[in-house]
Amino acid sequence: MNAKQLSVSILVGTIVSMIVGYVIWDVLVADFFASNMGSATGVMRDTQLVWAVIVGTAAYTALIALALGAQSGEPTIAGGLKIGAIVGFLVWFSVNFIYLGIMNVNTLTIAIVDPILEAIRAGITGAAIAAVAAKL
Repeated sequence: MNAKQLSVSILVGTIVSMIVGYVIWDVLVADFFASNMGSATGVMRDTQLVWAVIVGTAAYTALIALALGAQSGEPTIAGGLKIGAIVGFLVWFSVNFIYLGIMNVNTLTIAIVDPILEAIRAGITGAAIAAVAAKL
């Protein structure tokens, strides 16, 4: 993946990831997550720092793009879906279980469900990255 492909992939991937993340966590499963939070209180911000969420999402998207770019041959949508889902699942599986082990911010239920949902978001993001990168 060249610099132009990587830059455009990060931009497009960030937009797609933010939209899909909003649909999943703020629309579809918000109540489920609210009812399965850990015992810690005061950890959620009343108003999110959107700029920080965008920066973090862009870095996450860069990881997916780099993993996709490390594959031989031209990126495919199916390949992007697969690589994105694997990266997303592994990143959030590790983070959620580390959080479960050291903090009271989530439960075992969240530690199991969140990486599965994240695999969906990252898979869709990976597919979008592959579609864009293949056209550049």
